[in-house]
Parts: sequence; structure tokens; C-alpha cells
Amino acid sequence: MNAFRLDGQVAVVTGAGKGIGRGIALCLAEAGADVVVSARTRTDLEQVADAVRAKGRRAEVVPADVTEGEQLEPLIAAAQDLGVLSIWVNNAGGLPDATPRYLTRTPEDRWDAQLDLNLKAVWMGAVRAAAAMESGSIINISSRAAMGPQLKNGPYGASKAAVNSLTQTLAAELAPKIRVNAVAPGPIPTENFNQSTSFPEGKPIEKLIGVPLGRLGAPEDIGHAVVFMASPAASWVTGQCLYVTGGL
Repeated sequence: MNAFRLDGQVAVVTGAGKGIGRGIALCLAEAGADVVVSARTRTDLEQVADAVRAKGRRAEVVPADVTEGEQLEPLIAAAQDLGVLSIWVNNAGGLPDATPRYLTRTPEDRWDAQLDLNLKAVWMGAVRAAAAMESGSIINISSRAAMGPQLKNGPYGASKAAVNSLTQTLAAELAPKIRVNAVAPGPIPTENFNQSTSFPEGKPIEKLIGVPLGRLGAPEDIGHAVVFMASPAASWVTGQCLYVTGGL
């Protein structure tokens, strides 16, 4: 048996329409899983689903706003149409707006929006997934921003640090039936990353921020880490956060 294969498994990936979520969905399909892809924009999801099917796997498209708990139920139903739900990836998240986010200057409604998207939605997804799973793996997408001070990005960093704590507690509550882990990306030039940075044009970002491995990350770097966490190769791993950061 190849311990890194996911043949016969059914996965749900939120925020799967583009960027890291798309990379995760395609890597899961490459490893053998059928995938339910969810995000707010159907046209993006249809393109991801076509790419999953091109790899010989089945795909279902379920548009949803993950901050609305009742909209997560169709994701469960779609997974059950494909088989037995065994992998749930809470990837949806990001920055509700592109303005500087100093903690001391953040309006209450913007704080609430950040926590709803990056923390409450992860909690709601994990709880619903656990109720529907006989066994399997829940993987929460955290961030390197959880590691320390985040000037101009305080609410985001706080929400991702909370995701790590949530992951550890859920792992303890759901063991041994379900493993719960997190994957924390470093700098990957997604739409969210580009919105939250203001590096000088024409200069390599990886040089400016000193990435030891010499390049920015790609969505597939995170997708491969998620495949590991979901696979039998990680069968004795739970409550952990894997930082995939290029060495930062």
C-alpha cells in the first residue's frame, strides 16, 4: 500500500475556487480522492471541478458562504452523494478588506468580519464535518502570521493563532476517531497575499523578505502538505500545525 494515496476517499475543500484552495483540491484529486469544491463563485468552482475530473476523479460543485452555518449542510450532502466523507479541509479565509489592520485602529465590525471568516467558519465546518464522519481527517489552513507580531495585519494574525488553538483542542476532543491538524502557509502570491502587501515593484519579494529556500510558495506546496496530513502516512499525527514557509 502507498501510504500517501487517498484512493476511495471523499474530501470537501472550502475556499476552493482559486489560489491555495484550488491547489489543495487538485492535489487531493491527484492522490486519488473525489472532491467537493466550495466557494462563493460558481464559475471559479466549475473550472476547478473540470480540472479534478481531468485527473480521473469525481467532483461536485457547491457554492456557499462559510460564515453562514446552514450553507455548510449542502457540502455534507454532496460528499455523501460521492461516498463516505473522510477528509474536510477548512481553507476558506482571508482578509475582508485591503486596508491596514492595526489592532488599535480596527473598527469592531471589521474585527467581527475577520473572526467570522477565519475562526468561526473553521469551527462551524469542523463541528459539522465531525458529526458526519465515521473516521478521517480535518485539516485547518492556518498561516505563518500566527507565529508572532503582525503590524498592519493584527486581526488576521490573531484569528490564525486562534485556529491553531482550535485545532489542538478539536484533536483532543475527536481522538481517536478523527485526526485534526493544521497547515500554515508562508508567502504565496495569492490574491489575498497581494492585497495585504506593498512591496516595491520590480524587486523579487523572496529576496526582500529573505526566504531561505529562495522562492515564494505555490498553491501545490500547501496541497502536498494537506495530502500528507490526510493520508495514512500521517496516521499517528494529530493536533499539529505544519508550517510550510520556505524556511521563514
